[in-house]
Amino acid sequence: MISPLLSNIYLHEVLDKWFVDSVQPRCGHCFLVRFADDFVMGFEHLRDAEKIQRVIGKRLAKYGLEMNEEKTRLVRFGRPEHGEEKPGTFDFLGFTHYWGKSRRGYNVVLKKTASSRFRRTLKSIKQWGDQNNLLPLAEQQRELNTKLRGHDAYYGVTGNYRMLSQLRREVTRLWYKWLRRRNRGKAGNWDKFQARLRTFPLLPPRIMHSTQQ
Repeated sequence: MISPLLSNIYLHEVLDKWFVDSVQPRCGHCFLVRFADDFVMGFEHLRDAEKIQRVIGKRLAKYGLEMNEEKTRLVRFGRPEHGEEKPGTFDFLGFTHYWGKSRRGYNVVLKKTASSRFRRTLKSIKQWGDQNNLLPLAEQQRELNTKLRGHDAYYGVTGNYRMLSQLRREVTRLWYKWLRRRNRGKAGNWDKFQARLRTFPLLPPRIMHSTQQ
């Protein structure tokens, strides 16, 4: 198994330098963004994107690497224009990237938590709660808030407030289920649980990385 550091150096030679030396001189405006073994390529012209899509697999295979076909696709992502087909979306580094409107009404690229990452986070919290539902409320609150704030530290970007809020709602429902289970359904109704939350509140969503819109 190759280490992440060596893998990064290897892909720099196989992919990054090839893109700069061979792809950019032969295409219109284009760019490559890579983090470890995940990357996105952007092309001004569709014909260039299709051409590189045909050859990149061969380029990687030459060095014993393979493309993840499930994660590889061609997406039209140009700025929305009236009367044109709606741009697609794509996932990269845990975010779904899509076109939306800024507070000033301009078309901007926005990010929200990718569905797969949201489910993964919720599953991890659920597993923790299933194993620790006998802890005192104060300890549960402290641990849940630590997990939520850690989530915000990465996913708390401008435009993603709705998904951060949704996570709180889902975690609140899970917490209620844990308490009912440990008390054999005698933890009180939802209204009484909401009253408990006023004493042991979950931290509100927090945007940690603000960008101009």
